[in-house]
Amino acid sequence: MDSSEASHHPYWPRDLSIPTYVANDRSMSEILVFLFSVSGLFMLVTWLITGQATSRLGAWRRLAVCWFAVCGFIHCVIEGWFSLYYDIIPGDQRFLSQLWKEYCKGDSRYAIADNFTVCMETVTAWVWGPFSFWAVYAFLTNKPYRFLLQLIISVGQAYGAVLYFFTEHRDGYAHSELGHPIYFWFYFVFMNTLWVVIPLALILDAWKHLSAAQRQTDGTKSQKNKKN
Repeated sequence: MDSSEASHHPYWPRDLSIPTYVANDRSMSEILVFLFSVSGLFMLVTWLITGQATSRLGAWRRLAVCWFAVCGFIHCVIEGWFSLYYDIIPGDQRFLSQLWKEYCKGDSRYAIADNFTVCMETVTAWVWGPFSFWAVYAFLTNKPYRFLLQLIISVGQAYGAVLYFFTEHRDGYAHSELGHPIYFWFYFVFMNTLWVVIPLALILDAWKHLSAAQRQTDGTKSQKNKKN
């Protein structure tokens, strides 16, 4: 293989062959501003909506609902795009494809449609995405199953993120420039660690609420049995 043909892209390993690759015409700043602006807008709108239920939702719960709203956007729109167009993204110049090509600097598995990333992102997009919006609705309307939804979504997110990191660890972190402050530490490590740390906190929170509900149910049953 001609080395110049293999490395005309910015991804690692440098000898990775991506013959259809076309360089982005959007800058990194444009792409990141879009991502964080829209995510921030989802958080702001959800925060304002949950403010109408402040007597029932405290600050922590409102932040959790905002998290699910942002997850719904990222899972359904951004990861949904990857699950639909993963096979043409390297050569595609539509904005969301360019967003993925930028992220590929932190994990080139997305540029080669690695089987794990395609399967994981497809499940994330079409299961955890809609479920995240469902969780927002459930908390806003005080549905009795809201903490069960929180538990299911958070376990799925944490499990996917752990597999994501572990599979790359077993590959020796070959798909990113190891130690790069933006591509490795920010794109690959920090942005994905959010889907480990926050879901784990929400799993513990759901555990607490579901356990309290079960204790109350058990106590009620015990009292009825004593009366009988």
